[in-house]
Amino acid sequence: MKRTAALAATATATALATALAATFATAGTAAAQSTARSTAQHAAQGVARSDSYGTKTPYAPQQDLRRYQQAPAGYTPVFTENVARHGSRAMSDREDGDAVLALLAEAEQAGGLTGLGAQLAPKVRTLLDAGASIGYGNLSARGADEQRQTALRMERRLPGLFDAIAAQGAPIVVETSGVARATASADAFTAGLVAGEPALAGRVEAPVTDKNLLYFHKQPQNADYQAYLAADPQLAAALAAVDADPRTAEAARHTVRRLFTAAFADTLNAERQTAFARSLYALYSAAPDLSVEARGTDLDRFLTPSDARWFGYLDDAEEFYQKGPGFAGRTITYKMAGVLLDDLFAQAEHKADGTSGAGAVLRFTHAEEIEPLAALLGLPGSTRQADPAHPYSYANNPWRGADVSPMAANLQWDLYRAAPGSKGKPAYLVRMLYNERETAFKGACHPIAKGSSFYDLDELERCFGRR
Repeated sequence: MKRTAALAATATATALATALAATFATAGTAAAQSTARSTAQHAAQGVARSDSYGTKTPYAPQQDLRRYQQAPAGYTPVFTENVARHGSRAMSDREDGDAVLALLAEAEQAGGLTGLGAQLAPKVRTLLDAGASIGYGNLSARGADEQRQTALRMERRLPGLFDAIAAQGAPIVVETSGVARATASADAFTAGLVAGEPALAGRVEAPVTDKNLLYFHKQPQNADYQAYLAADPQLAAALAAVDADPRTAEAARHTVRRLFTAAFADTLNAERQTAFARSLYALYSAAPDLSVEARGTDLDRFLTPSDARWFGYLDDAEEFYQKGPGFAGRTITYKMAGVLLDDLFAQAEHKADGTSGAGAVLRFTHAEEIEPLAALLGLPGSTRQADPAHPYSYANNPWRGADVSPMAANLQWDLYRAAPGSKGKPAYLVRMLYNERETAFKGACHPIAKGSSFYDLDELERCFGRR
């Protein structure tokens, strides 16, 4: 996230920024209420989560294990598959940390630190050391535990399935993007499965790398998407408009004046203040993911909740336009996820028609794949695109990085088979879980009964145009 302030000077960006400010002004209360609800829900789960962490939010399951619907009588689980983001990880590099430390050192030499500001550098060094200790970008201990615990809950939801996999010797297929944090997530997840059911030890196959499936955003066949990120004028104008909102400079100025003396702060132009505040926010949002390696180290005191939420919104806006639903009338950000949706269907169909003996297919990937898939499927929070004249905001759109693609975000399809000899019943049913919450398919797809989480596989194939 190294966008330059120069883009904000365009006339289009200025007009869009004005529209954004108007949108917030007329709906700020709704946005605040949404944030409060989200925070309350996260607190109730015993996990520190809020909009302010965006897609860096540590994972928490979204449904109690005791609250799942029972499968209809006569149906047995015979297969499960998932698509999961890697778990919590270290920051990608030390660039933001070095930028923060450099300005703190400059201020210290000039006698320009407040008492609060003087406490920041040791915290930043601790976070950087923690990231370096496991390797920048790599899976953290918290991330590994997120995967292990998710696997254990999967087994508890489907005990008969995993008993059958062990007894029948059915393979558990594991696929990853090949990136270290995704492969480590796969290893942690399957270790969780084996810990819960030791008889699965011989059933877990070695991870296979499939970049076309699980790292598709970087592959040659999606050069149009890469060009969109690099040079699309509509995208550049929208992101510049978001950055140009006066509240960005206000939040940056407020952050700087809490950490630096007024005299020193006055030597920093708006661009330097904003760059510093956004680098500080990047560290703030990374800290929860390193809660084991940097135990007791967080940056909550150095960003007020309102400032953190604003910078979190800026990150969410970037994610929304680059990887999520994006602009109304355009599919460039999510059509490429069709390869994943096709594979979800193909694996379920192969199991149903007897051409696959796998008991489970487990896939481990990245936010760049999860967010487009969520938009393609129309999952909760990913159903609304942005009108170019009305920029994405928390007031006018439900998309939140913390809900759509937190660390270890996951989508799961469970396949159930009817008992032999069943008449008048679908042969196979599918249940979808999104971050472990029973989730309906899009409205054009009809469940077997009103309010049911179970769908006839044939109905889903009709609904998605596969038949």
